[in-house]
Amino acid sequence: MLNIDQFELYSVAIITFLAVMSPGPDFAMVSKVSLLKGRRDGILCALGISAAISVHLAYTLLGLGIMFANNLWVLNTLGYLGAMYLIWLGISALWPDIKALFSRTKPKQANESLKIEKPSQNKLSRNSSAFWSGFACNALNPKTMLFIVSLFSQVISTDTSLLMELGYGAYIALAHFIWFTLVACLLTSARIQQKVLVFKIWIERATGLLMTCLGLRLLIN
Repeated sequence: MLNIDQFELYSVAIITFLAVMSPGPDFAMVSKVSLLKGRRDGILCALGISAAISVHLAYTLLGLGIMFANNLWVLNTLGYLGAMYLIWLGISALWPDIKALFSRTKPKQANESLKIEKPSQNKLSRNSSAFWSGFACNALNPKTMLFIVSLFSQVISTDTSLLMELGYGAYIALAHFIWFTLVACLLTSARIQQKVLVFKIWIERATGLLMTCLGLRLLIN
């Protein structure tokens, strides 16, 4: 029978809850995918974010997390990669307008962007894209790395069993999935989607600008 430290258990639960709900790149990514591609893709993006927790958990349990956290170049490298990824996503969303600006052609209108895709085409690539977008966003997020490393080094005791640590990791991943699935479902409700149909192109521009700004902020800091 597992010897469970109640204080440790509640601490992990509360800290994880607060960390997951704090706004950041993951929230921006799920919001973008959900609003522009729909509920299914939003949930797949949430699943990708949840799966990426296993990457941070793996190197933390192997003892590499503290070494990474104590080496500034590792944090800087991870931060630069994450920042460049967000900037790339932001520019990709803004690219039709950038291209139209330089070529003096009319940018794609909202009604043109709402054309229904054939179910037989690009379904697998869309699902894969939504999942890996979420996965990469979380895996390259230095804040997630510091959160998990700090949690396992400062809150979770060294006497805690490996099975219990894996349980904590599963809880953290599940918390991410549940929260961002709720975000995806909320943003794809009928009432929200009716407004999205009208302002879709502006939402894409706004999220593209937001991701670019987040990336630049990470790059500068």
